Amino acid sequence: MSLRSDDHQWGSVARFFHWIVALGILGNGIWGLLMTDMAPSISKINIYALHKSIGLTILALFALRLAWRLYDRAPPDEPMPRWQRIVAHATHVLLYGFILAMPLSGWLFNSLHGYPLQWFKLFNLPPLAAKNDELSHLAGTVHEWLFYLLLLVLIGHVGAALKHHFFDQDNVLRRMLPFARARQNKLPSGDLS
Repeated sequence: MSLRSDDHQWGSVARFFHWIVALGILGNGIWGLLMTDMAPSISKINIYALHKSIGLTILALFALRLAWRLYDRAPPDEPMPRWQRIVAHATHVLLYGFILAMPLSGWLFNSLHGYPLQWFKLFNLPPLAAKNDELSHLAGTVHEWLFYLLLLVLIGHVGAALKHHFFDQDNVLRRMLPFARARQNKLPSGDLS
């Protein structure tokens, strides 16, 4: 499999970024929801620190993904009705926006609380804002709701990929699966508009 994408499928680098960011977001998001119910302790502080470090890692991986996306061309869209293509592109824009907003809102939430932000205890990152107790609650709520909205869009994204795979039997999902190869496209029948 090629590192770069071609006319039939995504390259291995694009696939790697897609799946590692997706798994990171899901795992860290679920972890984030569970850790809020923990009793105050040193363990809770360490788990919060790990959650933040993973979030920053996701942000860095997403930045690398965007840089790679600017360098690597996308395979042409699979044949599908125009409205599906528009919805697919809009969904990707929403996903990218939420993936960027999630760690940034967490960073802002942390800054407004006045806590230092460390990446795996190796170095500190600068705060995005000065300590503000009134705004910190709002930032925490926004961070949590961004996860729910991201999850909602992600469910639609996965549902559409599964629909294409099992019902339409096209390559939409296959060309992003880690070790799958795209099948030869069938000629579309009828009007796709």
